[in-house]
Amino acid sequence: MFNRLFNKNKKDKVYFITGGGTGGHIYPAVSIISTLLEQKTDMKNIFYLGNKKNMEYDIAKKYSYNFLSHGAKGMPRKFSLNFIFWMFGLISATFKTMTYVLKYKPDVVFATGGYVCAPALFCALLFRIPYVLHDCDIEPGIVTRAFAPLAASVSLSFEDARKKIKSKNIYINGNPIRQEFKTISKKQAREELSLKDCFTILIMGGSLGAKKINESSFKILKEYANKENIEIIWQTGRKNFDEVTKQILEQFNELPDNLVLQPFFDRMYLALLSADIVISRAGSLSLSEICACSLPAILIPYPYASQDHQKKNAQSFADNKAALMLEDKDCNNESLFKITNDLMNNKELLSDLSYNSFKMAKLDSAEKIVEQIAKAIR
Repeated sequence: MFNRLFNKNKKDKVYFITGGGTGGHIYPAVSIISTLLEQKTDMKNIFYLGNKKNMEYDIAKKYSYNFLSHGAKGMPRKFSLNFIFWMFGLISATFKTMTYVLKYKPDVVFATGGYVCAPALFCALLFRIPYVLHDCDIEPGIVTRAFAPLAASVSLSFEDARKKIKSKNIYINGNPIRQEFKTISKKQAREELSLKDCFTILIMGGSLGAKKINESSFKILKEYANKENIEIIWQTGRKNFDEVTKQILEQFNELPDNLVLQPFFDRMYLALLSADIVISRAGSLSLSEICACSLPAILIPYPYASQDHQKKNAQSFADNKAALMLEDKDCNNESLFKITNDLMNNKELLSDLSYNSFKMAKLDSAEKIVEQIAKAIR
């Protein structure tokens, strides 16, 4: 009955794209929008749904996307008064999303997981709009698992995630990454960041930063600061930038000449493409981008990630000899410096990790997912 509201024969298809909270949910959505635009989809027919209080709003604004905001927030892990408030908030966000559906009449919903997706997916079920899911982790999230059975298709990053999903149409695509990872050279990336053409270490903790990695990286900086043949890129995360900067200035009085210190890189591909090794958390999107750059990695999985998915991600890479893993509880200034220094001085291991990392890359993921979206509309 509800699908009579929509004219399925209209020439221009309308896309609702949703996913947010962290870069791991947002940037795959950005990659899909970029691929749709490359295939001549008009920007006016693409709408990004999320929460304007989250980072997806800032990124959507930067790219001039049509952004539709609702108030869905992260689900409390324990039943409490906050959980009841959250439920009312989710219901309110769903009603808000219904008004968007009735106004713009989407032909398909594409969701990258997380609580931000739930209102659009509820509406897709209510109005019988086909939807496609993508989940980036070995342990798929609650929203993906809940909506997978009725999805037109489900895209996954890891084969190991398949057994956790109930769907007849599962595709193992890897994570969609931005086109710049395929088109910009290491030389160009280093020039953009004003780096010398020499061995470059990248320290990063995902889009929100990682306090433990920041705290454990000062010996690396102390040992390599102002070295002529080494560059250091350090993404601290927005919450940690002031504290890290303060500690560096207390130690050195000024920032070392060979340090690029940023709270966050909007163009993260420049930092990754410039690097020769990376120290990172083990979020799935970060891993996909590391693979696209053929980077040897030291992975320090976040121990409090949902269902411990980061440790499982990192273990999978370590088992495939595509990265080294250092557990968060074992990470400190001495251990992180030692594993970094040993790796830098082991050319054979660097080469093996780089080769095996690239073998795990799936550079056509975005195109394959867009094909799934097109099939869902037909």
